[in-house]
Amino acid sequence: MIDDKVFEGKSQLHFIGVGGSGMFPLVQIFLGRGYRITGSDNNESDTLALERSMGVTVYMGHRPENLEGADLVVYSAAIMQDNPELVAARERGLPVYERSLVLGYLTRRYDNCICVAGTHGKTTTTAMLTQILLKADMDPSAVIGGKLPLIGGNGRSGGSDIMTCEACEFVDTFLDLAPDIGVILNVDEDHLDYFKNLENIIRSFHGFAALCAKCVIVNGDDANSLQAVKGIEVPVITYGADSTNDYYPADIHPLSPTQTSFSLMHKGKKLCGLTVSVPGSHNLLNAVAACAAALTVGTSADRLCEGLSTFTGAGRRFEILGEVDGVTIADDYAHHPAELKVTLEVAKKMGYNRVWAVFQPFTYSRTALLLDDFARELSIADRVVMSEIMGSREINTYNIYTRDLAEKIPGSVWFPTFDEIADYVLANAQAGDLVITLGCGDVYKCAKLLLKAKKRPA
Repeated sequence: MIDDKVFEGKSQLHFIGVGGSGMFPLVQIFLGRGYRITGSDNNESDTLALERSMGVTVYMGHRPENLEGADLVVYSAAIMQDNPELVAARERGLPVYERSLVLGYLTRRYDNCICVAGTHGKTTTTAMLTQILLKADMDPSAVIGGKLPLIGGNGRSGGSDIMTCEACEFVDTFLDLAPDIGVILNVDEDHLDYFKNLENIIRSFHGFAALCAKCVIVNGDDANSLQAVKGIEVPVITYGADSTNDYYPADIHPLSPTQTSFSLMHKGKKLCGLTVSVPGSHNLLNAVAACAAALTVGTSADRLCEGLSTFTGAGRRFEILGEVDGVTIADDYAHHPAELKVTLEVAKKMGYNRVWAVFQPFTYSRTALLLDDFARELSIADRVVMSEIMGSREINTYNIYTRDLAEKIPGSVWFPTFDEIADYVLANAQAGDLVITLGCGDVYKCAKLLLKAKKRPA
């Protein structure tokens, strides 16, 4: 934990890896608090362009001289310990902190910090909650794991005492946070390279729940989530599909493949009628969770409607990108079997002729440990095309390859490069099909290739 006084007397902060999605919201909040910001990165991006437009000094490449004038240094988890700026900062005696610790510091600056946790759905729910609060004039600060179109990014510095914050369980980073209100959407087997088993994951979520100062809003339909909140001292508020929960939906009516109307219920009483404008029953429940959190920090029921109905998704969450010769191209962050199941089942109900899953497996451990689960859920799609596994932080000690997964999915194919995938899809997809790229790595680049290409003649 960072001492609450560490930023006192500081005027210039330097961010190593300033273009990262997790760093950008911190930059925005500190800018809003009057700090000068410099930063460095290795690759140009839309985020860097936006930061420059906000007055951030951005250096390309990592060099000690980039630290000129800095009083404190923040670095992302992706930065290696031998990074020349990190080494130089320590040699000069500058305070140096990893991003998750700085985020924890910021969460302690707000009296109503809402931290949204869960194995799946964190980004969508945090973005949805943020939009509800903004449209209700609650002026929150926000740290979101994906882009919210309403704010043109994934973070903002607000003027109220409310903060929305995506709380990631990976390597227990959410235990660095200081939530006043916690939201637990679900608890599932993931990041097994770190947690090893479900029991450890539940224990970690229990630790998160125990940090909450005011209350925890938990999925009452999910046994693992309920197990995680057993014995905590603050009030537990439940939400879910079942009417035994404190908050639940009723009078559910699909209006279109992407819109559903419902009544928001609280302990048997109708609070208001609402419309959710993102597809899937899971997003209906995410909406109930977001509404419960918004009500907890003082939003009136009649102010929930505008924000929820105008929310059409966060970046890379079933994001429709465009069309190529009648083929719809979409992109989604789904990288766990449970997420693939939900996303592909929703896609199959949307009226397309065929659904193509273009999947990039992420990490060798997850692929190896959940291989059969991946094969089962990917088989929901009509056609499956895959890339090689993106190892990220891992070495392939599991001796696992995409071909091992492809052997378990009848008719599936895989290619070493995105160019080859794009060529294959464009040659075989037909008007009326949906092609959705799936994964938490850089498979979105494949979607961009598809949009840029001209479909080859038959």
